[in-house]
Amino acid sequence: MSDRIFGVVGILLAIGFAISALAIEESFLSDAVGPKAFPLIIAAVLGLSSLAIVLRPDLEPEWPALGRLAEIAAAVVVMILYAQLLTVVGFVIATAFAAAYLAWRLGSSALEAVAVGIGSSVGIYVIFHLILGLSLAEGPLGF
Repeated sequence: MSDRIFGVVGILLAIGFAISALAIEESFLSDAVGPKAFPLIIAAVLGLSSLAIVLRPDLEPEWPALGRLAEIAAAVVVMILYAQLLTVVGFVIATAFAAAYLAWRLGSSALEAVAVGIGSSVGIYVIFHLILGLSLAEGPLGF
């Protein structure tokens, strides 16, 4: 039953996401694909996968123990804080801390988690900002 509820919520999110994507105003200088294409693709994938969950749910899901649910809640809090702190401390620093925490919770040692956080943050920054020229949130240090 919980799978079907989750699937219906996913379908509703996909519909809302598609409606929001269709409301994006296009500039006369936009490319051939336009700014609506990627959000609509995401909405379609979310809607189709949610529909699959509704039509073919698991027999009876096993819910994690209370301690595991607390860890999941902590990860959600970290992601919310990440989104809030992006504009304050910048992409590189916020991503390094979020990735390090999540790597640590997934079983890495503290030193490995720090290396993953810094490596992920700098690697993504180099690829998306320096190579592809996309703008990322700048912090007080300019990156």
